[in-house]
Amino acid sequence: MSTQELGPSPHGSPLDPVDVDQAEAALVEHYPRLVRIAYLVLPPSLGRNRRVLTAHALVQRSLPARRTSGGEVPGPRHAEDAVDPGYAYVRGEVLRQALVAGLPLLRRALPRRAQFPPLLPQVWGLRVFPRAGGADELALDQRLSALSGPARAVYVLRGLERQGDPQVLRVLAAAGVAEPVARAALGEADAVEAALGVGSAGLLDSPEFDPCSLQVRPPDLMRRRQHGRAALAAAAAVLVCGTLLGLPGDGWGRAGAAAPPYARNPAAEAALDPGKVRRVPAGFWQSSARTDFSVWPARGGLVADRALLRRALAVWARPGGSVRSSATPGTPVGPPMGAPTLLFAGVVDGSRVVLLHDGLRAVRYAEPVAGTAGAALDFARTDGADAVGSAALVLSRTTANVRYLTAPWVRETAVRDLLAPAKEPWSLARDAHGVTEPLLSPAQARGCTAWNTLQVRDATGVRLLADLGELAPARLTSGPPAAPVDVTARGARELWARTACRLTAVRSLGVRSVNAWPFAEQRLPEDGGRAAWVCARAETWRGTGTRVLAQFQVPAPGVAAAVVAQAEESPACGAREPRVLAGVLWQAKSGSWYVLAAGSGDFVSLRTTGGVKGAADGRLLAVRAKAGARADLDGTLGDGTRVGALR
Repeated sequence: MSTQELGPSPHGSPLDPVDVDQAEAALVEHYPRLVRIAYLVLPPSLGRNRRVLTAHALVQRSLPARRTSGGEVPGPRHAEDAVDPGYAYVRGEVLRQALVAGLPLLRRALPRRAQFPPLLPQVWGLRVFPRAGGADELALDQRLSALSGPARAVYVLRGLERQGDPQVLRVLAAAGVAEPVARAALGEADAVEAALGVGSAGLLDSPEFDPCSLQVRPPDLMRRRQHGRAALAAAAAVLVCGTLLGLPGDGWGRAGAAAPPYARNPAAEAALDPGKVRRVPAGFWQSSARTDFSVWPARGGLVADRALLRRALAVWARPGGSVRSSATPGTPVGPPMGAPTLLFAGVVDGSRVVLLHDGLRAVRYAEPVAGTAGAALDFARTDGADAVGSAALVLSRTTANVRYLTAPWVRETAVRDLLAPAKEPWSLARDAHGVTEPLLSPAQARGCTAWNTLQVRDATGVRLLADLGELAPARLTSGPPAAPVDVTARGARELWARTACRLTAVRSLGVRSVNAWPFAEQRLPEDGGRAAWVCARAETWRGTGTRVLAQFQVPAPGVAAAVVAQAEESPACGAREPRVLAGVLWQAKSGSWYVLAAGSGDFVSLRTTGGVKGAADGRLLAVRAKAGARADLDGTLGDGTRVGALR
């Protein structure tokens, strides 16, 4: 593509004028989707770290330059372009900038802002990139890297935005792509679909292409060390000159009564001394007022190995470049704040494993039995854990299996398959240290043919804990948000049997618990049976980052629930706002289409507007519709408040 093929739109501005407030609201609401679009359209030659940062930068500077007067009448729109004007404007700006960023720098032409590395946001000392996907995502990424920028834009608009070719051509024209180039891009995208299949576009929703859910790794540490030494020498010279210029004098220095940065700190030294690691006696938890990780006894065959503990503490404080490190979102990865508590030290599955806890975090250090090459360090936030939240920690994870270290108050352990609610759990043996036998984990599984959970029994009852790819397993419950209960009853197990496969949406997010709430049942039109509406809410250890999934369960045993709406940082289905409203477009056996909707018990009426108009008293609604129809849904509460659907 030459620089002449991408420029201002021949039709003027990319979209009809929109107000800054309207565009900003659309940007905030659809920020993850817009960043994903920018990341996919940007050239892969930038590298994943720069693509992530550039994608965020392009979206953040896509607002209009000024407010509109509000007196302009929008121009005519095509019937199929029923898109929020603010969102359409921001998406057009994101596409335009992403296409510009892929243009080569020419000597005779002034470079554009999008072609430079972004000034903001910036991440210092780390490299960020999305989570790795599977073989299908890798194949799609390789295909997209071979396409031109407009062709990637075509594939993304078709796959993510569900647009037809006429709409795609108009969006590209508004972004400044010449018509011959745009039509050639359609052909390139067709070739990818022919090679990978039409369904491959669904992979665009994969975490592989999500620049808002990131992993971090260190940069080139040797180069950074060289630059750091040079900067340190320069800083020392400036410090010496400043000291000389400041003498003589008296009074407080710049840091007040603080010790100089090179002085020894007793608390920091104690945190790295294996002899000062806190060890809790074996029976202390029975007389303690607390029942959490702070009263776990030190267990394992290597609790007296000072050399191993010294290595674990040193790597925790200063992980080297060869250390594979991970942390749940919102978990600080710095050194311990004081002498930590030793939970376990022993040999497990061919590795020496050390589990430590500092009051805020559980930390797992692992090294191969032969040498220290390939050491791993994992962090998980566990503050505020109760007896259930501290019932188990992941001790070892292999390709498909997982072992747990259980709390001393856990009396029995078993394995229960969520997808087989009628099947009895089978016993899971533990050794004298509380380490379980390995069990098949769903955390890394690509399919969903089984979903094994750890069932623990203590003095107060039975709990189910699910491995979501982190150190601390998540507690599963069911029932109303104000009074959730553990999954023990047959009805709760049958509910989770059709919800379990949707737990993949909350993997590796620092989830503390997931509650499934069946908030409504609805008789389907044309004698289609009874469907269930379920709201699943995932709470995190850090408090923020909650996920809410509204699910629709058709009356077909064994069929996983369909996610019809989802939201992040929403109070819906929680203790603070125990209500939810959701809808779905459903097809009857006769081929007829209906808009179905259901709300929790607080709703007294529902209505749909937009492409489908209808209303109903009560908290259930069913309205005839056409295939592909889009409707807006809201409801009225008992006090007259109008509430929108979950989104």
